[in-house]
Amino acid sequence: MLDDIDRRLLTALQKNAHLTAQELGEQLNLSPSQAGRRRQRLEAEGYIRGYHARLDPVQMGLNVQGFIQVHLGTHGPEHSASFARLMATRPEIVSAWTMTGDADYLLRVYCDDLPSLNRLIHDVLLPHQAVSRVHSQIVMDQLKQDGPLPT
Repeated sequence: MLDDIDRRLLTALQKNAHLTAQELGEQLNLSPSQAGRRRQRLEAEGYIRGYHARLDPVQMGLNVQGFIQVHLGTHGPEHSASFARLMATRPEIVSAWTMTGDADYLLRVYCDDLPSLNRLIHDVLLPHQAVSRVHSQIVMDQLKQDGPLPT
């Protein structure tokens, strides 16, 4: 169970994962050792899965963000596993979800440019034996950045 202090600690770390135990303690009105122990407990219990640097895609030359719905024509464990292996090999695919509804998968991708997105779709995804069709959407502007989870 999370108490109010745990929730405030998680909120603070989502805003700045570099906070020291001293800084966390000051924000939470705890001693640095208490704040550090709480952080360690939340890590050990799996509430905190890791710490990551958030890179700017445009600075990295990734000028096209898109979402691709993938529809399978053939279903079965071997096709799902094969498609999952394909997704794992492609760095452009930064997130993938299995979905209810019309599409079987939703992929979030970052590509250098439109030709790169086209190659991903036509040379990688569509040739897969289980894929029957894809539907892509290009992000024009991201109105809200990926934010912290509600605590």
